[in-house]
Amino acid sequence: MITQNDVGRVVGREVYGSDGSKIGTVGQIWEDVSGQPAWCSVQMGMFGKRETLVPLHEADLEGDRLLIPFDKSRVKDAPMVDAAEDEPLSIDEALRLYHHYDMVVEDPEPSDPDDAMTRSEERLRVGTERERVGRARLRKYVVTEHQQVTVPVSHEEVVVEREPITEETAAAAYAGPDISEAEHEVTLHAERPVVEKEAVPVERVRMSKETVTEQETVGDKVRKERIEAEVPEDEGPRDVT
Repeated sequence: MITQNDVGRVVGREVYGSDGSKIGTVGQIWEDVSGQPAWCSVQMGMFGKRETLVPLHEADLEGDRLLIPFDKSRVKDAPMVDAAEDEPLSIDEALRLYHHYDMVVEDPEPSDPDDAMTRSEERLRVGTERERVGRARLRKYVVTEHQQVTVPVSHEEVVVEREPITEETAAAAYAGPDISEAEHEVTLHAERPVVEKEAVPVERVRMSKETVTEQETVGDKVRKERIEAEVPEDEGPRDVT
């Protein structure tokens, strides 16, 4: 059974008949006197130009489909009515549709006029729906960069020292021949930088999700009925609501 809460989900759905065949697409919804959805138009044909009405009292939503207890030929042969979305069906149009779909209904009788007037207005019903907005992923890739490190290195240099002959060094100085040739070698050493590379783990990176709630303002036009009264002693009509 289709209720007032289902109206927003019914419009635009594909309509399937009792024989399992696709009939068309839901266009407009008409309500009964109690405010419950009673009829819907079904747009048929290649471009949806043909539109007929079907009752909703035994219809049901199944996934993205509106299932009705009538086959395609019954809907296609339904009498054409000329009613706007915001206007109720006339008594004659409703009776012809009830007769076509073999629905039992009592002939409406005119009720006694009431001295009160009902004022109605539209209200916004706001909700939320979940949709996919994007995907995020982690990807690891390699980049090469030049890195410089300063390291201290040392080397040996020759230092020539001259010292006078003293009593302590005289014995060593006169130990050799008076005049001769000789040479003495000193091995010099120096440090040089050596570079080696190693892979070292530095950190772990992971992704997670968090829900952030923020306020978003939505709006739409709503219609309201106004009631004015014409009283003999007033100069003109005046609003009473």
